[in-house]
Amino acid sequence: MILGGGGVTGIAWTTGVVLGLHEQGVDLLRADRIIGTSAGSTVGAQITSGVALIELFTRQIDSAKQSKEITPETQQLDDIASNLLPLMNIADDAERMRRIADIALQSTTVSEPVRRAVIEDRLPSHHWPPHPLAIVAVDTHSLETKLFHRNSGVSLVDAVAASCAVPGLWPPVTINGRRYMDGGTRSSDNADLAPDCTAVLVISPVGLQANAGLSAQIAALHAKDVRVRVIEPDRESKNVLGLNPFDLLKRGPAAHAGRRQSGALGRELAAFWN
Repeated sequence: MILGGGGVTGIAWTTGVVLGLHEQGVDLLRADRIIGTSAGSTVGAQITSGVALIELFTRQIDSAKQSKEITPETQQLDDIASNLLPLMNIADDAERMRRIADIALQSTTVSEPVRRAVIEDRLPSHHWPPHPLAIVAVDTHSLETKLFHRNSGVSLVDAVAASCAVPGLWPPVTINGRRYMDGGTRSSDNADLAPDCTAVLVISPVGLQANAGLSAQIAALHAKDVRVRVIEPDRESKNVLGLNPFDLLKRGPAAHAGRRQSGALGRELAAFWN
């Protein structure tokens, strides 16, 4: 199973989707592997923590239980829109990643310990789960993709913090002397990192329309005879999510939207999943 990026609203929406499918009898934790990127790394760590899905959902909709997040400054969001997002369209992979890494390393952000405290508060458990969970991040110097897992010798908090380190917004995360940035700089979903699976479910808050790379990844999986199903926000969910994935006030509505949307997918997903 692939859990894609999408900010705090993406975390909430995906949590609602997972709960809604569970209520329809689709147990996504039966997946042989979970690969989480950015927001998806948070959700992956949460749903494999042993905490009930309804409790994780409540942590999204109940203001008293919501994690303590940092509200991005307006200037930071403007800079991302004007400086970071256009780079995602650069066709040359090496050049794109190099320029994104420059933004990650040169931007003024909160300190690593301050940001790490946010991730600690998000995760109900700070220990790697027994379930095979892989978390995607990118080395800002070598530009290589890193998949952290329970045998990597890296704490779960650090792995999730690295995967969620949006360039220009949050600081790169230092792990064993290397600095890592958001796994979404490679791809919002990274579905191509599961080429040896027979069936792949992608839950993508960004969706196909806003992520041309996902379509190419799906085509590559199909070429290997991998069955693929994508769950992306429908029109109603898109309206709820809006254009700012870091809008903390949208967490509750986004979670409800994901739960509502997936409630209609139970029968179809049960046939795909089983």
